[in-house]
Amino acid sequence: MTDRISLRQLDYFVVAAQTGTMTGAARQLFVSQAAVSLGIAELERQLGVQLLLRSKSKGLTLTEAGRVLLPQARTLLARTDELQAGLRDVGQTPAGDLLVGCFTTIAPFLLPGLLEEFQRAHPRVRVDFVEGSLVDLQHQLLDGRCEVAVLYGVDIQPGIAHEVLYATEPHVLLPRDHALARRSTVRLRDLADQDMIMLDVPPSMRYFTEVLVGAGVSPRVRHRTRSFEMVRSLVARGFGYSLLIQRPALDYSYEGREVTVRPISDEVVPLPVVLARPAGATPTRRAAAFAAFCHDCVARDPGLG
Repeated sequence: MTDRISLRQLDYFVVAAQTGTMTGAARQLFVSQAAVSLGIAELERQLGVQLLLRSKSKGLTLTEAGRVLLPQARTLLARTDELQAGLRDVGQTPAGDLLVGCFTTIAPFLLPGLLEEFQRAHPRVRVDFVEGSLVDLQHQLLDGRCEVAVLYGVDIQPGIAHEVLYATEPHVLLPRDHALARRSTVRLRDLADQDMIMLDVPPSMRYFTEVLVGAGVSPRVRHRTRSFEMVRSLVARGFGYSLLIQRPALDYSYEGREVTVRPISDEVVPLPVVLARPAGATPTRRAAAFAAFCHDCVARDPGLG
């Protein structure tokens, strides 16, 4: 009979790859280091390949075979968790752990409300989240760490499937006493001789630059920052204008200084917000439930974006 690998061996391997050391994996799994080492060694023997390179100075490093196995092992373990949870209710109710990724600047505006309502609708799903850049989130999807992620629909890597949730458009952020703040809308060409505060986060920076250049404006960037709130604070202090997509409920900086938000009168190409997942993989019941819930929320609240 074929010597089959076990779920425990896969669990040891996944956690060891995640923590980077046998000691860290043993601590997280509440087992001895010897148990983890032996389990992974046996897994490598059964598969006939080396999965991890061991180094006292660098810890554990995935081999090519290890990189291939890791996302598949994560998916298999997630399926097993769902199977166990689902059988408690004849498999009809979404259940188990769901890790949702979200682009950093979108997260505080969208995620808290989604999580609250989704948990109310699906109490047996334990949802956690991770924030990150487009590159980080797509890597986590491909590695099997995240099942779904909310991000901007640009620079999507091969192997990632995505569905548009809604489209967003930028607005102009101005100091309260700026001359353009007296207008109801702002033409982009009127910003040509103004200093700009650039949100230096991909893909926002490139998108805002393309919006301005498309209107014949070469942005005169005075300051760059990766902080959304730093942009608003600098604008509130009169250092320049900015283009942003997300808008807090109150038009005040962290310092309590007022900023003015004005729509752009030019026609601007919208930036889509999408729900992404690994292509070719059948979503778990909980991931499918979350996707359906997101689309339902957007349908109920078209102004969500």
